[in-house]
Amino acid sequence: MQVDRFFQSTRGKIVAELRSRRSASAADLASAFGLSPNAIRQQLVILERDGLVEERSVRRGPTKPTHEFSLTADGEKLFPQHYDKMLGAVLREIREQNGSDAVGKIFAGIAERINAKNRERFNGKDAEGRLAEITTLLRSNGVDAEYSLIDGRYALREHNCPYGDIPKEHPEVCSVIHHVLDATVGEHVQTESLATGGSECRFEVKTATPIRGN
Repeated sequence: MQVDRFFQSTRGKIVAELRSRRSASAADLASAFGLSPNAIRQQLVILERDGLVEERSVRRGPTKPTHEFSLTADGEKLFPQHYDKMLGAVLREIREQNGSDAVGKIFAGIAERINAKNRERFNGKDAEGRLAEITTLLRSNGVDAEYSLIDGRYALREHNCPYGDIPKEHPEVCSVIHHVLDATVGEHVQTESLATGGSECRFEVKTATPIRGN
């Protein structure tokens, strides 16, 4: 899901309203958006199915309990968490104290652990299968990613960056995906980058090679 596009939809607006109110009933939301309670409930059913909202029974005065909805932990993750600011501060301190090489080593180590942890899931798969696994890993970490075959060459596309603006100051962050692609799929080139003003991060795989270390 692309977050900006999502928040322009009715479901996205409901999520934003629930975050503002902390909790609300279908009737509350219907009044806020000028829609019928049934129309709101249809959207809430989808949001609940997707794990973004949850329902609970709340007693408002002497009347019978009212069903209210609130965001789940996954729903909260749709909003900026400001973790990128902390990460930026930490990396800035490491760079000032130990130099740029120290920052590079950190992300090289992260990539090595990712490759080691997921090696089994890549074994026995062809280039497309490995790229599909990488795409799944990226999506599980909040990246809106997809891959495709264009002109006989596989392309991996990331439509958002889970690190926010961090790569603009600390480009070493981007080395993780490069290390993972090198070790699992093969030689590749990056043809577009969000960090340099592109609309996406795009990687094109030039050749398919065996998984290193096998």
